[in-house]
Amino acid sequence: MLKIACPGCGVRNYTEFRYAGDANKVRPAHQVRDLGEWYDYVFLFDNPKGPHREYWQHVLGCRQWLVVERDTATNTVQGTRFARDGGGE
Repeated sequence: MLKIACPGCGVRNYTEFRYAGDANKVRPAHQVRDLGEWYDYVFLFDNPKGPHREYWQHVLGCRQWLVVERDTATNTVQGTRFARDGGGE
């Protein structure tokens, strides 16, 4: 079972969290009018094998957004931090 260490609440079961996507994707600038660029951002996803950074929200706890560094091959968590601390950069 996947356990995620919330920096605010401690180690919790993954069922307390909601997966919210790739933390490495860069959102297009607000002024971008190219629908193809927005389509790529919203609908196309990589499926990496190995270390990966992801956004998760602790919905049944402190409700904070986290950046979780997880190895998708072994499903182990290497680290977590609050997203507000610049974790998505």
